[in-house]
Amino acid sequence: MQIDSGSGLIQGVRFVSSPNCDARPTGVPVDTLIIHSISLPPGTFGGPGVERLFCNSLDPNEHPYYREIKDLKVSAHFLVRRNGDLVQFVPLHQRAWHAGQSYCEGRTNINDFSIGVEVEGADNLPFEDVQYEALAKLTSALRLQYPAITRERIYGHGDIAPGRKTDPGPMFDWNRYLKSCS
Repeated sequence: MQIDSGSGLIQGVRFVSSPNCDARPTGVPVDTLIIHSISLPPGTFGGPGVERLFCNSLDPNEHPYYREIKDLKVSAHFLVRRNGDLVQFVPLHQRAWHAGQSYCEGRTNINDFSIGVEVEGADNLPFEDVQYEALAKLTSALRLQYPAITRERIYGHGDIAPGRKTDPGPMFDWNRYLKSCS
């Protein structure tokens, strides 16, 4: 995987532009990676729900849960699908709106200095082998571009927003993931 530093996009990865992003603050280096999990509708994989959520085009009449989240303005830099496909929503030099109210290493405004990666999944289901493989390759590419992202600066959403979030959840194999990242 190769990152085009000018565009902030990973070459060869499908890009779906999310409006839910803005400029990173000047002088704040990217040094943290946040791993999330998501499925829309909850527990359902492979559909267009996540992309529609990140692009503000979710139809609230399509599923009862969508009525609850229809006004959210959220995104992530990447989504790792169940089949290992990668989708990018926000260029890396921009701030994706993924962390919400959270706290990390004594800092707030986590989106300012982090990259957000959603892995298609749910708290109660194991993730797929190809997802771990794709996530490891992505993480390695990100760490080459942003050397300050050390293994110690990779967190789950639940780690930075305890009590509010649980993802990527107890079924995410952190040891497997971290061992596979170079």
